[in-house]
Amino acid sequence: MKLHEYEAKELFSKYGVKIPPGRVATTPEEVRKIAEEIGGPVVLKAQVVVAGRGKAGGIKVAKTPEEAYELATKMFGMNIKGLVVKKIYVTKYVEVDREMYLSLIIDRATRRYLFLASPIGGVDIEEIAKTQPEKIKRVYVDPSVGLRDYHVRSIVLWLGFKPETAQWRQTSSIVQAMYNIMVDYDAELVESNPLAVTKEGDVIPLDARVIVDDNALYKHPELEKALEEDPRDVTEFEMYAKKIGFHYVELDGDIGIIGNGAGLTMSTMDLVYHFGGRPANFLDIGGGASRDVVKEALKVLLRHPRVKVIFINIFGGITRADEVAAGVEAALAEEGGTNKKIVVRMKGTNEELGRQMLAKLGIPLYESAEEAAQKAVELARA
Repeated sequence: MKLHEYEAKELFSKYGVKIPPGRVATTPEEVRKIAEEIGGPVVLKAQVVVAGRGKAGGIKVAKTPEEAYELATKMFGMNIKGLVVKKIYVTKYVEVDREMYLSLIIDRATRRYLFLASPIGGVDIEEIAKTQPEKIKRVYVDPSVGLRDYHVRSIVLWLGFKPETAQWRQTSSIVQAMYNIMVDYDAELVESNPLAVTKEGDVIPLDARVIVDDNALYKHPELEKALEEDPRDVTEFEMYAKKIGFHYVELDGDIGIIGNGAGLTMSTMDLVYHFGGRPANFLDIGGGASRDVVKEALKVLLRHPRVKVIFINIFGGITRADEVAAGVEAALAEEGGTNKKIVVRMKGTNEELGRQMLAKLGIPLYESAEEAAQKAVELARA
């Protein structure tokens, strides 16, 4: 789950980090009111969970509440990289002396947390790595040991602060807060870009990003609720699948994929790519799926406007072929049939019974996954 900037900054503030005053608005009138309360110049930031929103016109500076209102009328409804602007974060304009970069990620190769720090900020870390790789410091933290003072000192010194100064203490607190957020919220990313030194000498995050592991959301009901109220970059199909309880990821193709088990589903997608097709999704119904789960999974793809062909690939052990066939039959009955082609390959428990049930629906069963994938691609091109 990608948090909006205002949500990420609320977390930073909760952990003792000083942030510029600001609030989120959903109408131009609210934008004007918040600008009046803040006083002086303000920054309007479109709340869309994509990078590069500034270059796309999603960040504007307004000198007066009236100007903020006028800019907001143009910003609301903007389409930024496929996401529509529905919220604007209005925050105090801060004069900056210099900008830095600081992030914390998970390095899965070493199974450790990894801080990336650079005295250069305001640009993508990929750009810094490309043009000035020597400016990036990597500090690994073993989760079994935790963040230690020597980790913090190493980062703060690299960013250019002298020990025991106010800026040293502020930056050290920010590093500690980012680590605590990472651990407490099961995050995959905690980032501030830019982390800025203001003209007044304070060190504050001008921007903040937090990405929380979707698999850990059950431990954070407030975030689950926020996601339900505001799906952000999650499609309606992903939200529906989450409620039903199976794993679904939206892709950009036109061949819908249903498999049982992540490995089989991934290999099914690979086969479709191999034969020149494009999967529309990843949909894993899991092991031992009942007819109701199959029914709901198939209904998602039957309703998906981009899907032309649905490819169901099942290797049945505890997942019974007749249960899968019954789920297909129930989905088609509830949806009143379909014009979409359905390609099925099923092997395993009660395979022959499942074949007979699908034959009554006019759906052929293919012997191999390769043959079925090739047919699905052929039908999608027709």
